[in-house]
Amino acid sequence: MQKELEKPSGITPEIQTYIDGLVQNISQQYEARIAAMWEQFRLAQAKKYLPQSEKFPAQGCLFNEAETLVDIGPSDDEPEMETVTYTRKRGRKPINPDLPREVIEYDLADDEKTCPCCQGQLHAVGVESSEQLDIIPKQVKVLRHERKKYACRHCENHGEGSKIITAAMPRQPLPGSIATAGTLATVAVSKYADGLPLYRIEKELARVGVELQRTTLASWMIKTAERLSPLYLAMQESLLGESVIHGDETTLQVLKEPDKSAQSQSYLWAYTSPAQSTTPVVLFDYQPGRGHTYPKAFLNGYQGTVMTDGYSAWRMLENVTHLGCWAHARRKFKDALDLSPKKGGQAKQALSYIQKLYAVEKKAKSLLPADRHAMRQQDSIPILNAFHEWLDKAAARLLPNSPMGKAVSYTLKQWRYLEKYVEDGGYPIDNNQVEREIRPVATGRKAWLFADTQSGANASAVWFSIMLTCRANGVEPYAYLRHVLTELPQREEGCDVSDLLPYNKAPIQSPGG
Repeated sequence: MQKELEKPSGITPEIQTYIDGLVQNISQQYEARIAAMWEQFRLAQAKKYLPQSEKFPAQGCLFNEAETLVDIGPSDDEPEMETVTYTRKRGRKPINPDLPREVIEYDLADDEKTCPCCQGQLHAVGVESSEQLDIIPKQVKVLRHERKKYACRHCENHGEGSKIITAAMPRQPLPGSIATAGTLATVAVSKYADGLPLYRIEKELARVGVELQRTTLASWMIKTAERLSPLYLAMQESLLGESVIHGDETTLQVLKEPDKSAQSQSYLWAYTSPAQSTTPVVLFDYQPGRGHTYPKAFLNGYQGTVMTDGYSAWRMLENVTHLGCWAHARRKFKDALDLSPKKGGQAKQALSYIQKLYAVEKKAKSLLPADRHAMRQQDSIPILNAFHEWLDKAAARLLPNSPMGKAVSYTLKQWRYLEKYVEDGGYPIDNNQVEREIRPVATGRKAWLFADTQSGANASAVWFSIMLTCRANGVEPYAYLRHVLTELPQREEGCDVSDLLPYNKAPIQSPGG
């Protein structure tokens, strides 16, 4: 064993007490730092390997599955969180009745229409039917446009010549291109609705005999997006007329940007109308950075209400009412719960308060805004007051850099924005409205990874805006784009296009659907 170090002579008890306290303080800081690093490591492992879907009983699940909500009441000592159980309906779903039907009849041969017992003649008594789904791969054809040309015989015989008059042809979405409105719509839906990169679309077309370079497909998408800019601007004008706008941002890598490396991040800023809007709009705006000047320029003097997360750039918007997102606050407590060895404690208590707030929203979902406001005043405000008191007490006992400490600190800093939603029955409780719309962008980004140029990034913003606005309005994107790209070129520049917007169209069905 090592011998204890002898204390230097001449050190007074006061100095020794100070040194001992300093050593103890450094030791505590060191241990706290190690504990925080372990928590960060476990959180990173959990995010990498554990399921990432969040279960929001009061709001419903984000996936298109049959689900049943089971509410578990609070216990005597501590409120419990609501849980979700998943059930699937048994049996095969019927085939869409709107799909075209081809009837194939099967009949007995003439010599089989005799009764095997008495040899009498059989007669038809009914039909036994069953249905199968037959999918036909992409069908491609070439449209050969032949414009009749006419000349005057009289002028040819008695004059210097006859003027040639050629039959008019409808203006095309991309003049001089071989792409029709249907071709452009097919490529756009494949990439921006289905998340396929252009090289896969190139191979898919090659299988049906169409040889097209992905550079050609990219050029079509950029030029067509420019032609669709009047629709984008009209949707932006409609969005700015909403009383509430949801905002968020997601990353987008653009390889060729001025004064930026190819590895740097750019952003798609997302904006959506509220859930109760009669003209649902989803818009994306490409920008090279994440500063507050970008949403400020896009919103262009908007003075309504903005629902966002706690990112400071949003909070710098002036002359708007700011709402905080309870889903973001909940997520931080959920991370702390995942790191808790006992899966309980303070994180579970915090989540139980938030679940109570969502339970009120579940009951108030079908109410008119005035009635929803009254219910929030009666039921939500007491929960908020109790939760805030609990947070103040928890903050005094927690390490600031621990996951639970960070969750409490974030919630307290955002509190004046988080509690704002109870002041109006039309305010949402969270920002899930826009986060749901960002998800298809993130899914597609995993496939095509990046945009090559700023023109491509701007085109992606336009295309995602149109695709997701179609989805929000229940409009089939291929049929809608085929209609718009056929109709829009026939109109003069600057004319009204409001009748072509997705929310002004009856749900358009694709051919055969």
